[in-house]
Formats: sequence, C-alpha cells, structure tokens
Amino acid sequence: MEQAIAAIRKAGFQADQIKTAAASPGNGGVQAMGQYAGHDTDSPNPDAPRTWLSDGLPRLVLALLLAVGAEGLSFIAPSALPWDIAKMALAAVAIFLAGFGTYRKGLAALRAGRLNINALMTVAVTGAFLIGQWPEAAMVMALYAIAEAIEARAVDRARNAIRSLLALAPEEADVRQADGSWARTAAKAIAVGSIVRVRPGERFALDGVVSSGTGAVDQAAVTGESIPVDKAPGDEVFAGTINAASELQIRTTAPAGDTLLARIIQAVEQAQGSRAPTQRFVDRFAAIYTPAVFVLAVLVAALTPWLMDWTWLQAVYKALVILVIACPCALVISTPVTVVSGLAAAARRGVLIKGGVYLEEARKLKVVALDKTGTLTAGKPALVAFESVTASRSEAVLRGLALSLSARSDHPVSKAIAAGLLGAGGAEERSVEDFAALPGRGVHGTVGGELLTLANHRWVEEQGLCSTSLEDRLAAHEQQGRTVTLLASAHEVLALVAVADRIKPTSRQAVQELLVLGVTPVMLTGDNATTAQAIGRQAGIDEVRGPLLPDEKLNAIQELQSTRGMTAMTGDGINDAPALAKADIGFAMGGAGTHTAMEAADIVVMNDDLRRLPETIRLSKRAHAVLVQNITLALGIKAIFLVLAVFGNASMWMAVFADMGASLLVVFNGLRLLRPEVHRP
Repeated sequence: MEQAIAAIRKAGFQADQIKTAAASPGNGGVQAMGQYAGHDTDSPNPDAPRTWLSDGLPRLVLALLLAVGAEGLSFIAPSALPWDIAKMALAAVAIFLAGFGTYRKGLAALRAGRLNINALMTVAVTGAFLIGQWPEAAMVMALYAIAEAIEARAVDRARNAIRSLLALAPEEADVRQADGSWARTAAKAIAVGSIVRVRPGERFALDGVVSSGTGAVDQAAVTGESIPVDKAPGDEVFAGTINAASELQIRTTAPAGDTLLARIIQAVEQAQGSRAPTQRFVDRFAAIYTPAVFVLAVLVAALTPWLMDWTWLQAVYKALVILVIACPCALVISTPVTVVSGLAAAARRGVLIKGGVYLEEARKLKVVALDKTGTLTAGKPALVAFESVTASRSEAVLRGLALSLSARSDHPVSKAIAAGLLGAGGAEERSVEDFAALPGRGVHGTVGGELLTLANHRWVEEQGLCSTSLEDRLAAHEQQGRTVTLLASAHEVLALVAVADRIKPTSRQAVQELLVLGVTPVMLTGDNATTAQAIGRQAGIDEVRGPLLPDEKLNAIQELQSTRGMTAMTGDGINDAPALAKADIGFAMGGAGTHTAMEAADIVVMNDDLRRLPETIRLSKRAHAVLVQNITLALGIKAIFLVLAVFGNASMWMAVFADMGASLLVVFNGLRLLRPEVHRP
C-alpha cells in the first residue's frame, strides 16, 4: 500500500488511504465516487464534501485580481524596465497562486511522457511567460484554475446524488435489552436477530421483519414507490426507509454493512468502473488526439515562420494558443459525468443499473422477455370468485363452510381462499372435526355433523359429483388461468371457489409503453399454456410461450437474440437465472426476487414495478443523446477555435474560454439527466 501511495504522489497526485467502514450503516463498506477523467483533488480529505473554501476560491480570486492588475499595467504603464518588472512580478505571483497544483502535476506528467491537460497547460503558460506575454500567461492560469474549480463543483452534483444515499440510514437505533428495556445503540454494533424499535417519522437503520405493530412505511428512497406501503407483522422493511405512521418493532435480518441500501450503494459504486462503449471510444480517441495536437503545435511553431512569414514569437504564441484550445478535458469528461448522472437518476427511481454499458445499451433493445409469476403477476394466489352451485343453502352459509375447512390447511390455495373470505367479511368460521388433508386432492372434515370436502376438480370427478353444466363453469374459469376448488358434501357440489395469481396493476401499462418504444414483449413462463395465455391477454402480450423449463427459457432467449436482435430477460426466480445471465440485459425484480436472480441480472428493479423497464429504456435514449451532444460540443468548439488560432486572431484568453467553456457545457449538459423525466407516453 505504501509503495502504491508513493507512486501516485510521485506522479503528481494527492493520495490518501480511505478507511473502509465495512459495518457502517450509511455506506456498507463502499467509498464515495472519485474524480473523473484524470482530475484529482488537493483536498486533505478527498471523501469530504467539497466547498468553495476547500477548492481554494479565495486564493484563486486573489490570483485573478493580480492577473487583472498585470493586464491593467500593460495598458496604462509605459514600456520601461520598472513597469515591466512590476508586470512580471504580479504575473508570476498570480501564476504561483493559481497554478502551483497544475505545474506540479504537469511536470510529473511530462517526466512520465504523458501529454495530459496539466502538461499542456504547463507548457503553454511557461511558454507565454518566456516570450514576454506575462499578463496573458497569468490571466490564462487564473481563469483555468477557477474554471476547473467550477467544473469540479459541478461534477460533484453527480457524486452527491450517490453520496446522499449514504445518509439515508441512521447511525443509531433503539434496541431491546435482555431485561426488556431499550438502549440507543450504534447500528454497526446491532446483531442480526435483535429487536429494534422505530418511532413514527424515524428511518429504519437496518433491514428486518416487522415483529410488532402495524403502519405505513415510505419506501421511496429505496424502491422508488411513491405511495407508502402498509406493513404488518411478518412484512419486510429496509434500512433508509421512513416509518410514516405508528411505532413498529422489527427483528433485524442483516448487519449494517449488508442491508439492501448498502448493497445498492455498493453496486452503483462498482457500476462506475464499468465503462460504457462511448466512454471506451473517447478514452482511446483522447490517447491519440492529445499527442497529435502537441505535434501540430510544434509544427506551427517550427514551420509557420517559413511558410506564412510570421515572426518566431508569433509562431510560438500561436502554437501555445493551440495547446490550450486543444486540451481534451471536455472530451474526456463528457462521458463519465453523463453515465454517472444516468446511474444516479435510475437509483433515485429504485432502478439499480450495474454498469454504464447497460445504461447505454438498453436503448438498443428489440425484445423484452417477461416471466409470468412474480414479474407480470403478484406471485401470490388470491381469491377471485366464489359461486354458489346449489340453491339449498345461502351463500353466507357456504362461505362459512369453505372458510372453516380452508382455514385449517396450510396449502397456498387454501390460505388464499381463507384470506379472501375473511377479507370479504360475512363468513363465520365454525369448528371442524376429523379434519384431514389428502395430497393432490384437497381436504375434508366434519362441520356441524356433516362430512364436507374442499377438493380439486379431479377428486370431485372421482366422487361422481360433476355434471355437464358444472364442467362448463369449470372450463370457463380454467380458460382464464384460474385454479378452481369445489366445496362438496357427500351428495352434491355446493360451491365453486376460484383462485388466481392476479396480474399486477402496472403490468399492462408497462407492456403498452414497451410497444410504444418499438420493443416487443414476449412472455416466457413455466406455467401451463392456458394460464399463460389468459395472463398474456390481460397484459396485452401477443406472444406467449409456456410451459418452459429453465433450460428451455435459456434456449428461447438465444433464439430471440438470433432472430430479433438485442433481447432482455425479466424475472424474479432461481429458474430465471440462466436466462437472465444469457440475455443481452437481464432485469431482476428486486422486491420479490431471489438473491440468485438479482446476482445474475444486470439491472435490478427494487420495487417490482414493470413500468421501470420502459423508463430505463427512455433514460438510456436520453443518456445516449446527451453523450452525442457532449462529444459534438467538445470537438466542434475546439475545431472552430483551432481554425481561428491558426488562420485568425484567437488569443490565449479565447483558448481558455474555448477549453474550459466546453468542459463546463458538457458537465452541465450531462447533469441534466439528474432531473426527473418530464414526459411519459
């Protein structure tokens, strides 16, 4: 570590080891985003929030005033030795105050044979000073340093968009002690399984499961949901979210360094290291562009006195102007600022993009494959219909009988029936004797002295209780993808109960938005064809494939890629992981999704809202448009001023404004992605 730090400092950069707080609730052991594109910080603590004072603004303002003074003397003072010495002294002090850091880094770069922006500025300002352009050399360095400070502050907005996540989780929480009392404890010291109390208005310090209390929780900061979510015992809560209503007690399920919030921050940090295709292109271009510009400046200085009848001082001055204009700062910084702004904008909406490459490539998607259960649908069966089949008993009585049997079973379908009947009200649960469950068939028991069954279609058919009219009613429900259970006595079927995994309210809108964007949705599901087709019709998806095993989903993705183009896969289960990994871009549902699916995916939708998919594609299109604008601005402005420098009358002042003006333009243009999307189709 010491050797690495020494090498960095030898190269002219400030190096400080950042302590990793692996258990910190706020950062989960991750570091704040560093500077971009070869820029560095001279701050003693590069991880501290940037201020104008830490950027040395008073020193830079003084340097600018001295440079203005030198410039003023050049206009009003006669050309005499005392005045020349005064102008040179003011300029030298201004250059020292504004350019010490630039010179240190520039000389280190020149020694290492690297022609970066600091090397170019060092050569240009030194050359201008040596040929007697003292006021202009001072003004160039002061303006450059101030513009660089403004640029760094602007870039910090993108960094702070991620850094703000660090402050979401509180550092302390109330923990129940062995004697029942409560003690304020540092979040990083709270063990998994502890009971933590969260008052109304407080943020959760850790992930956990509600053990006591009910209330609404604002999860917008983590999942992007705009409406508070109701929580009851057994429901999951996340660090950084806000307890909006009443006091809740939770049992912690993860240490401070491994909360969902910490993993989001860590993934965004890691994503910044994944360079987008445009960024890789710009880096390669700049590596060729910078030496080429240096060669051009040398040729202008050496040849124009012979070719264009310039004096040597004029030729050297023009060459120095070219060096300042051609600094590739704006070009190099244009892509990382845009990409990080896009990543931060997505994170604010509950979309975790694991790399700049996926942000940029999402705009090229032609097909989005969608799993059914847990992705298009809620993933949990719910009661959707209760129909009386006999007229011998009232519906209220039949509901009570169905509730009595279903409440005794732990089968998911029975649980859905019991929950639906209880939620609807009007059903009275009665005691059940001789209750028994028959796997693959249903349950039976004696209620009020009568033997009743709550059975599937096959068991009722085996008992000889089905009729043609009943079969027609069953077929109508089954065609809608519903699971039908029948309440029957020993002699007749009493009621029909239908359960279904209902489509999410937002799925149809998401599918419509994908179609508007020119992206074809395809359902890939392991469920039976009838159910899949029913859900497909509800969602507005024309192409439905099922039932598919995990390897068949993988083959389907490969086939779509070869015949349709770039294909995304969206899923939430372990069975979706192979397809998620194979797809050009994998979207995982983060709320209901398994850890395996989220690891395999490239993008995680934290609140399971499918509308985030078209939103991500639109963000990708916006980011690409901004990238193209930035590269065009950076190269276009420099091309214009390069022509003016060689054939016109571009001064070093104009060169500085061309270089740093372009840099500021691309930075602020890239930061536009942090603004919320205004238009939604």
